This record gives sequence, C-alpha cells and structure tokens, in this order.
Amino acid sequence: MVIGCLTFSWKTSIIFVMITIMMKEFLKKLNCGILFLAITFSYGFSLKDIETAIIKQDYKQAKEMASQSLSSELNDDDKNEVLYYSGLCDLRLGLYVEARETFTGLIKAKTDEMLRDKTYLGLFDSYYMDGEYEQALDTAKRLLDISPKSEFLSLVYLKFARANLRLAKWDKAREYLKKITVQFPESLETHIAKQLLNEKQYFAVQVGAFMDQKRAEKLTLELQKKGEYAYIVETVDQQGRKFFRVRVGQLVLLDEAQKLESKLSREGYPTQIYP
Repeated sequence: MVIGCLTFSWKTSIIFVMITIMMKEFLKKLNCGILFLAITFSYGFSLKDIETAIIKQDYKQAKEMASQSLSSELNDDDKNEVLYYSGLCDLRLGLYVEARETFTGLIKAKTDEMLRDKTYLGLFDSYYMDGEYEQALDTAKRLLDISPKSEFLSLVYLKFARANLRLAKWDKAREYLKKITVQFPESLETHIAKQLLNEKQYFAVQVGAFMDQKRAEKLTLELQKKGEYAYIVETVDQQGRKFFRVRVGQLVLLDEAQKLESKLSREGYPTQIYP
C-alpha cells in the first residue's frame, strides 16, 4: 500500500511538472502575442493605410494615422514619407500654413529625388491654393532648377501655366501649355492643357458642370434673371463625355473675379474661378 501510494505520488508529481512547463510555455507565447499586438499599434499604421485613406479623401483619418505613426520610432525614409502624407492632408483640409511648414521642413531633409520633387509640388500647391501665385511660381522655378528632368515635368509645366493664368500672364501660360502638348502628348496633363489653351483671356466664375444640357440651361436662366452675365461653355473630358459648364462673367482682373466668386458663393452656388 505504501509503495502504491509512493508510485501514485511520483506519477502525479511528474504530470504536475509537465503541466506547469506547458502552462509556462503557453503563457510565454500568449505574452509574446500581446507584446506583438502592442508593438503593432504603438507603431501606428502602414504607409499603405495612410495612402488609402487619402485616396478615399478621408483626410482627417489619414492625418490622425500619420500623427500616430510619427509618434513612434520610424527609420528616416518612412518618417519622411509619413511627413509628406501629413502635409498633403493639411493641404487638402485647407491648412495651407501648416502644410507649407511641413513641406519646407521636408525639403531640408535628405530624401530621394521622387519624394523631393513631390514635396516641391506640394509646397507649390500650398501657395497656389492660398492665392500666393508669385510664391507658387518661385517654388516651381526652384524645382525646375534642381530637377530639370523631373519625373513630374509635365505636371510642373501645368503648374507653371496655372499660376501664370491667375496672374493674367496669358502668353507665358500658353508657352507652358504648348510645351506639355508637344513634349508630353500622352501625359494626363495634355488633355487639361488643350482645354486651357481653348480658354479665352479673361476670368470667369463657374457655378456648375452638367452632362444634362437642360439642367445647365435652367441654371443659366436663373442667374440671368438675377442680372448676372451667365452663359454655357461646352467641354469634353478624357472619356469623350460632353459637359455643359455654367459660367458667370468675363473679367479682366482676378480681383474682380474673386469678388464675384464670393458674391455667388454667399448666394449658395458652388464656385470655381476659371481659367
């Protein structure tokens, strides 16, 4: 009996030890899993996640993800990419000064050529969208000086043209638009360049673009009854679809167009100055 009890106790001890070891291993793996999850979240989100949010135009979410990622330890390349996306979000949210600060700081950092050029384009937009057209032009010139064979050259030319159009430098704008059509006939910018080349040399405020001609005519008549000089401009997009664009005014000065835009915007119309 004594021997039997001793045998049972010995076997029980062995089993207990084995169970203890197994539990320790299980807990160790569990802890590692928890640690892994903690590291994943503490490092924020992947660049792909941020980029996807931007493509979906969810700039607030993208900005939040970028901020969380920047609070963690990142290598220089990833940090610079996240900073670029952060600046891009500020730009799309209308925070032009904040975007400008981010892009300016990023230009001073050591980045690859593609990111550097994209950053300059972002800096250009931060000035252009804020109505600082001379500064926007200066930024485009700096980019062209340091990267005369930029991968984004057709886009750089388009930005030159747009800034010159806003400054009513019609001939200079047409010079860059023609460069696009000649040097980059297959680029995405060529269709836009051709449309801008067809624009008249004055400013107008667009208040709608419709595929349905009757809707455009109805809006035009509504504006005309209010005493506005409203008319329809027909355009065709890259897919060959015809649009009827309702515009108001034919103004020589940008300042006059901006005043008209403000007036129409207060009346509830969606407004955009052309060209």
